[in-house]
Amino acid sequence: MARSLALALTAAASLTLAAAAAPLAAAAPLAAAAPLAAADPGPGRAQGDRALTYAATARYQVHANAVADGYKPDQYCVVDKAGPGALGYPHFNHKYDNSLDPRKPAALFYEDDGRGGKRLVAVQWLLYDRDQKLTTDDDRPSMFGIPFKGPKAGNFPGQPVHYALHMWLWKKNPDGLFETFNRAVTCLPGTTRPKPSL
Repeated sequence: MARSLALALTAAASLTLAAAAAPLAAAAPLAAAAPLAAADPGPGRAQGDRALTYAATARYQVHANAVADGYKPDQYCVVDKAGPGALGYPHFNHKYDNSLDPRKPAALFYEDDGRGGKRLVAVQWLLYDRDQKLTTDDDRPSMFGIPFKGPKAGNFPGQPVHYALHMWLWKKNPDGLFETFNRAVTCLPGTTRPKPSL
């Protein structure tokens, strides 16, 4: 009951923020993705775009809604190999690769909720690098006034060299809203990808 009420309140607040941001979004149509990447949005535009992301992803707090909308779950939880923290379980919708629309992140990230289910913690946008070289970054995109990280090599076979931007929208990250990993997220024993045998 409390969770249902919390979800309803979050969705209502998100919709209110999105409505307030509508004039900002109307002033700069999202269909023109390239100008969004190049322009400095200013704090008003960044806040408006963040409200759009809240409103668009609130329904994905119910894991089944994300899967129904084409976000394919990875069975493994991703840990930070360089230190404490994790990403959680990635859910990619490759239809939104190269999207700079705040309402259409390419990935959602979930953590175990302690009751056998999944809790939404973060979203991610992913753009392919134009020349596919790790040594150049003249096409680095940005959203919310924040430059994407990269270029970085693909994380799995077939994934191109790309830029990525994470946003810890649904769980506080002690290191910052746009950091890649979150030390407040943990992977349960036995949930990470097995190391390849030699």
